[in-house]
Amino acid sequence: MIGQRNFQYLILVTSLAAVALFATACGGSKASNANADSAAADSRPKVIQVSTTAAISRELPRFFEATGSMTGETQTDVAPAVSGKVVSVAVDLGSFVQQGGVLVRLDDRDSRIRLDQAQALYSQQLVAIRQAEEKLGYRPGQKFDPNNVPEVRNTKAALDLADKQLRRNTNLLESGDISRATYDVAKAQRDQAAEFYNTSVNAARQNFSAIANARAAADATKTQIASAQKAINDAIVYSPISGFIADRPADVGEYVTTASKIATVVRTNPLRLRIDVPEQAISEVKVGQMVHIVVSAYPDRDFTGHIARISPNVTATSRTLTVEAEIDNSEGKLKPGQFATAHITQSVSQPAVMVPARAVRTDSTNSSRVFVIKNGRAEQHLIQIGQKDGDLVEVKGINAGDVVATSNLDQLSDGIEVTP
Repeated sequence: MIGQRNFQYLILVTSLAAVALFATACGGSKASNANADSAAADSRPKVIQVSTTAAISRELPRFFEATGSMTGETQTDVAPAVSGKVVSVAVDLGSFVQQGGVLVRLDDRDSRIRLDQAQALYSQQLVAIRQAEEKLGYRPGQKFDPNNVPEVRNTKAALDLADKQLRRNTNLLESGDISRATYDVAKAQRDQAAEFYNTSVNAARQNFSAIANARAAADATKTQIASAQKAINDAIVYSPISGFIADRPADVGEYVTTASKIATVVRTNPLRLRIDVPEQAISEVKVGQMVHIVVSAYPDRDFTGHIARISPNVTATSRTLTVEAEIDNSEGKLKPGQFATAHITQSVSQPAVMVPARAVRTDSTNSSRVFVIKNGRAEQHLIQIGQKDGDLVEVKGINAGDVVATSNLDQLSDGIEVTP
């Protein structure tokens, strides 16, 4: 019995092992088939789906590039016309001020005192001049005649009377009707009257000269009044131009002189850009030529201007021509002192091969390439990048009409199969 049971157990174990071996064989066959299918799939060529466009030819305005720094169209350091202590400041750094706007005010009390004193003296001088003129019988504007002075008229009348008496006595002396002594008395009276007359005339002339001197003194006082008034006016310092305050070193309470800078005012529209043009490009630069500039603060934006001035000389050391452009800054985004790259447009356009900027792939070594699609495959072409025009970029190294890939560039390589 025991032997029969062992025999049955042995048969069962053998049967189970056979079943397991069969299952393993079947599973291994399926796995082998799957691996074979995967290997076959990996061995097939990879196909990349891409978008494409054709390179085009376009007449492109040409320009050459130069760099320079921008300055204000006008910049002025303002100093006061008089010395004094600053009592108020109306502007600060970065403030905009109109031409004629107040910058600072200085203490003008001393000037006002001098003005009051000069005005009082001038009034006194005018009164004295009028009194002297009335005494001489002189009216401003008329020609001076000493005989119009009352004292002179009196002595002149006495002289005329003495002269008539002398003439009568001369006749009487000749006829023997009077004595020589009587004649001598009349002559002495005439001579004395003539002396009185001459003295009064000289006195009148001296008085008139004194009036002229007094009038000159009054004019000098009037000049002092104007000077004091000017000092009062100059105590308020105005901006000579419209612009922004670039510097304001003056503070309240500080004493400033005519050599002190109280503010720097800069006119920032338009801005000036001074650039050096290479000698070989001199013939391509003309007044009025369009200029586009780019600054690091706004790398994606162009600012426009034009060539305004050209130096007559070429710098001997660098062989460059200094050119000054005026850049529109009506928005106030550009600042004096900024470094700018300028593109000076040439008058003649030239054909250029253009592709979308997204079709260009640039690696870490700054090598640029595009993939030209021919017969379902990508051909790698090294290119040189030129000017930009909107979303298009000039490329040198392919021809107009070549079809280039514009998507999945990172998956492409030379000779790889592609599909639209």
